[in-house]
Amino acid sequence: MAEINCSLNKIPMKLSNKNALEFINNIENETRKKDGNSLLEIMSRITKYEAKIWGPSIIGFGNYVHKYDSGRETKLPLSSFSPRKSSLVLYILNGFDNQQKLLEKLGKHKTGNICLYINKLVDIDLAILENMIKSSYLKNKEY
Repeated sequence: MAEINCSLNKIPMKLSNKNALEFINNIENETRKKDGNSLLEIMSRITKYEAKIWGPSIIGFGNYVHKYDSGRETKLPLSSFSPRKSSLVLYILNGFDNQQKLLEKLGKHKTGNICLYINKLVDIDLAILENMIKSSYLKNKEY
C-alpha cells in the first residue's frame, strides 16, 4: 500500500452549479463512468444527501464545518469522491474506528492523508468499502 500526499485543503472547495450525474456521464472512460455512477449510488444511499459538485471535480454529499489546528475553518462535504482519469479518489480516510483493519481487507488501493485511491471497483471488496464510507461519514457528522 503506497502513501500519496492528498488533502482537500489544496482544492478550491466551493459548491458548483454542475449536475453530478451529468458530470459523471460525461466521463470518457467507460469503466471510470460506471464506477463513478456506482459510487454516486452508494454514497447517496449511505448519506441520504443529494450529490453536489464541489470545486472543479469533487462529488460531495452533505457538508460540515471542518476546523484545522491553525484555527481556520472551512465547509467540506461529509463524504466525497472524484472520478479522476488516473483513479477514483475517495476523501474518506479521517481516522474512523477500524480504519487500518478495513484498509488491510479492502483489496488493491493506495492512500494519502484523507484520500483513498482505487483504480477500479472490481479490484476491491465493495462491502468493505461501503463500511468505510459509512464509518467516515458518521465520524464527520460528529463535527
